[in-house]
Amino acid sequence: MPNEAPIQALINVMAALRDPETGCPWDKEQDFATIAPYTIEEAYEVRAAIAAGEPAQLKDELGDLLFQVVYHAQMAQERGWFGFDEVAETIKDKMIRRHPHVFGDEAARTAGAQTAAWEAQKAAERASLAQHGALEGVAEALPALKRAQKLTNRAARVKFDWPDAEAVLDKLDEEVAELRAELAARKPERIADELGDMLFVLVNLARKLGQDAETCLEGANEKFIRRFGRVEALLAARGKTPRDSSLEEMEDLWTLAKKEGL
Repeated sequence: MPNEAPIQALINVMAALRDPETGCPWDKEQDFATIAPYTIEEAYEVRAAIAAGEPAQLKDELGDLLFQVVYHAQMAQERGWFGFDEVAETIKDKMIRRHPHVFGDEAARTAGAQTAAWEAQKAAERASLAQHGALEGVAEALPALKRAQKLTNRAARVKFDWPDAEAVLDKLDEEVAELRAELAARKPERIADELGDMLFVLVNLARKLGQDAETCLEGANEKFIRRFGRVEALLAARGKTPRDSSLEEMEDLWTLAKKEGL
């Protein structure tokens, strides 16, 4: 229809793709579990577009992410659960409920006060859903570092926390010593357990320092790519590749890359 709202047109496209008779064979075969990985991937691509600072790319990626919401809503509607309108209505009501200083008669809040009020509202909502544990409701599908930070944030709200970053560093020293002991035993399952403990403590350290562990690791990944790429370029100028270079030679070039500010 020519005057159809864009969102309704998109919903109709999705319905056509899933039509049992005339739809796309691939789309008809999908379910929530098979589409979920694409949903997560699209969310990360939105983040990448934001980091790139490219408006056209961001518009495109936001469209891909919106399509994921429409996809899940279509599958839910086919099962008689809910449709896209109910999804939109639910989040609209939630935002109004969590912002009484904007949509109600509460006094204006600072950003810090709003964060505290937001968390209190979410805690009340979890309680109404019979989610009484401090750690309940943290999504299992989150990346491990992100989930660990959310779990430790929740624990900290009920005062289960280290007093400061120095105390976390002391705990990290303890975990390093335990890992060294397990390395001697050469038991893979115990080594994995201690490595997990170390990573969990590092996430706590990031939190205590006001950092996001996932973002910190992403930054480290990009830095490694830049520096190793420079090492490869310097080796190529010598007619060599990493495979036919010594570790000492590559470490010298790595140090040079660091001095260049990469």
